[in-house]
Amino acid sequence: MACGDALGAGYEFDPPLASDASVTMKGGGGFDWAPGEWTDDTSMAVPIVNAIAAGHDLRDEAVLDEIVAAWALWARTAPDVGNQLRAVLSRTEPTASAVRVVARAHHDRHGRSGGNGSLMRTAPVALAYLDDPVALAAVARTISTLTHFETDAGDACVLWCLAIRHAVLEGTLDVRVGLDALPADRRALWEARFVVAEAGVPSDFSRNGWVVEALQAAWSAIVQPRSASGGASAAGTVSATPAGHLQDALEIAVRGGRDTDTVAAIAGGLLGARYGASAVPAAWRRIVHGWPDGLRADELVRRGVLAARADGGRSRRNPAVLDRRARKDRLATTWPTADHLAYASSGHISTLVRHPHDDGVWLGAVGILDDLPAEIDAVVSLCRVGRSQVPERIRVENRVAVWLVDEVDPRANPNLTFVLEDTVDAIAALRAEGRTVFVHCVQAISRTPTVGALYAARHRGVPIEQALRELTDALPHASPNAAFVRELVPRPLPAPRPGALAIQP
Repeated sequence: MACGDALGAGYEFDPPLASDASVTMKGGGGFDWAPGEWTDDTSMAVPIVNAIAAGHDLRDEAVLDEIVAAWALWARTAPDVGNQLRAVLSRTEPTASAVRVVARAHHDRHGRSGGNGSLMRTAPVALAYLDDPVALAAVARTISTLTHFETDAGDACVLWCLAIRHAVLEGTLDVRVGLDALPADRRALWEARFVVAEAGVPSDFSRNGWVVEALQAAWSAIVQPRSASGGASAAGTVSATPAGHLQDALEIAVRGGRDTDTVAAIAGGLLGARYGASAVPAAWRRIVHGWPDGLRADELVRRGVLAARADGGRSRRNPAVLDRRARKDRLATTWPTADHLAYASSGHISTLVRHPHDDGVWLGAVGILDDLPAEIDAVVSLCRVGRSQVPERIRVENRVAVWLVDEVDPRANPNLTFVLEDTVDAIAALRAEGRTVFVHCVQAISRTPTVGALYAARHRGVPIEQALRELTDALPHASPNAAFVRELVPRPLPAPRPGALAIQP
């Protein structure tokens, strides 16, 4: 969601782009965004995901008061606040009950309140009720009506949240799964709208500031690419992996023009639910950021995981299930909330060697982070690390966290091909910027030699069998798992995807 938002920020209010036009996370635009900076879409979603991650129930009016207060604080200095949202948030005290009254009055005064401002922020709501679709539908509409009284806005949030839930749990994209949660007299209307979206392209929906056309444009962008089945994207390139659908679809959403950041953010929420954070290109994750200052991709992943944890959902409905103090103590020492993960009991965690084919790449184990050589100024982590485990001197855009699980079961790494290729492209991008890169997992046994070998083959021209043999020899405990070896050896190695470029130091 955040990456779609930041990708579209630099193109907001522009006319549609050609189908082969390049789309990059360039920043700029009418509000002079920094490259990778998200806009109001994600900024309004942050207080929602914060509340869920903290274990709060969105059905609690006091929790909604906290969310509204955070929105009001953000809106005081935000460069980009929609007209409807600004009108609602600035005319009363920042409580849920007060803004509802103003939102209803705004609707009555203007005869409509169907802007896309509630749909753009709704994705995190789905994570709060993955095990309760009835509650999810009710809460999605409740949070929409805080600022948008119109029925279309509430319907759109219900439909999108239930589609996100379905994508998380079932791994498929289906915007119709929520139709039965709507009033009976509105289901045919939305079915007809979906049919129109699927027959068109995002640029057909020129009034995408309206919630209905924003949803139609987002869904149109999602169903346009054929890259999920190996076909060509609208840009004329071929995505080698199903996960490439996420990048293709977000670029297509932006090419639709006008409210580009919001349409791409909406699409991103659903695509992220289907493919997961591991499908988001490292080139985007390195630079995406926004309000509140200092919030970056890794932290969004952490909060998303906390929000989606099933035990958190049950404990909100039955506090006896999980003692809050015990939960707090556990979270203080485990991922995703711990500052430092203790891997000392894992065995050999002090391995450090230079890559056989690139002296600017170091390979090793997680323990090296505690005493990182001075020449290293970029870190690629192939295992989980604590919030402050990578030394502070490593600039945040030079830290790449990779979701790669050392297991043979293919379900552990559903985007394995994409993740491996994208990771070595990120290493190459860091090297192109002049960085000295440390690549590590826990013990440098399986993930590190796998990535090191693919880097040598993809970017240094070394035959993959030779590269794998040399990396295994170089790392004293190396023994890549069978799934990783099968992924490397039998397949041709495609060229790096366009857009995997270095960023400025």
